[in-house]
Amino acid sequence: MTTPMDVSMQNPNEPTPLLPQQNGHILSPSPSPSPSPILPPQDKFLVSVEVCLKPSSPARTEDVRFAVERMLEKRSLSYVDGPIPVPLDDPFLVENVQRICICDTDEWVKNHDILLFWQVKPVVHVFQLSEEGPCEDLGGDGQLSTFNEWMLPAKEFDGMWESLIYESGLKQRLLRYAASALLFTEKGVDPFLVSWNRIILLHGPPGTGKTSLCKALAQKLSIRFSSRYPQSQLIEVNAHSLFSKWFSESGKLVAKLFQKIQEMVEEESNLVFVLIDEVESLAAARKAALSGSEPSDSIRVVNALLTQMDKLKSSPNVIILTTSNITAAIDIAFVDRADIKAYVGPPTLQARYEILRSCLQELVRTGVLSQFQAQDFDHYMLLSYSALKEKLNSHIQEAYPMLNLCKQLHEAAEACEGLSGRSLRKLPFLAHAALSNPYSCDPSSFLRSMVDTARREQSELPD
Repeated sequence: MTTPMDVSMQNPNEPTPLLPQQNGHILSPSPSPSPSPILPPQDKFLVSVEVCLKPSSPARTEDVRFAVERMLEKRSLSYVDGPIPVPLDDPFLVENVQRICICDTDEWVKNHDILLFWQVKPVVHVFQLSEEGPCEDLGGDGQLSTFNEWMLPAKEFDGMWESLIYESGLKQRLLRYAASALLFTEKGVDPFLVSWNRIILLHGPPGTGKTSLCKALAQKLSIRFSSRYPQSQLIEVNAHSLFSKWFSESGKLVAKLFQKIQEMVEEESNLVFVLIDEVESLAAARKAALSGSEPSDSIRVVNALLTQMDKLKSSPNVIILTTSNITAAIDIAFVDRADIKAYVGPPTLQARYEILRSCLQELVRTGVLSQFQAQDFDHYMLLSYSALKEKLNSHIQEAYPMLNLCKQLHEAAEACEGLSGRSLRKLPFLAHAALSNPYSCDPSSFLRSMVDTARREQSELPD
């Protein structure tokens, strides 16, 4: 068995904890378990277990990590993605831990198999959310702030990673890229022989979640690499503030901004993420500007940006995240520097179904759709897209009384073709607002309203 790379730099020779639950429910071990195959640590699947501390917890992360590992060692059960309950018989964990969540098992699980405890080496990440909020860097001489700064992991971004739904393994691809970029630096790989720039470019139409994905990625990496970098910061650049009304000053503003970033990066315990949204406004193609008789200020900005990014290349603890709606407008020299150029397009049918399904989960959880039967909804309505397709193709559909509601949800997803992820997240609200009595509706009526609303939204898309 070949072990895929995990985004943690954990020593593979440490003892192997065991994992406890499936779908958040404790399973009863078999009364006469058969001997488990003994796999060497390097052949086990590395799976992240994220532990969020309570805001008031004074506990040391090392103590909590040890307690969670000890808890996992007590059980020999299979598990999949999702939260697991904090054990009530452990007062230390109850007092300090807000939640425990198993992540990324879907990356290793194929054909709906479940990872067994003897196949897994859990890697425990303990973190505490920052509640400080963004801090603005106020520019002088009446200038706009050049950037906003978040201390990571931030409360504002909690849950954002899980809410973003893409196909083709985009999120895992970004996690693995970051792992490799930081590992190559840690190992001292000669950048003149093997080149990497730690620059990510996400491009695609508006509303597909590119900016949110960048913020969520920074949040996730700040958690996964917290043992190596105890402090993490996200610097969101305000590109429009870098254009001065004074000719030739814009390039100097870019240099001044990156000088501040360089000072943050010099602290070796800091992991710094630089987010440049709509990067085409800063890295506009110089070829178009050269049609004039002399270089414009935009060319100076591009030159300054490329120069400053090249300087950051020597710093091991910085990752630059950029987005663009118009990739054709970006200077080719910038595009060439990006290690990953990932297209983020409109959601596919499967992604649309999963987005709407997560919306319904939230409405049921909060009681907005209180007339859903909780047990039936949990068991049937929350079917994943692949599980729904299996049941639709089976010969025992009559055994699933809520399958018609799943079909309606699928119909709504089909009617949403062409809508962005941002529009999809609004759809349940608009469907609810269209009801004659929004305080009381049966599940079928709500889903019919969602189908009708989806078709109306689809018809109102601009050509």
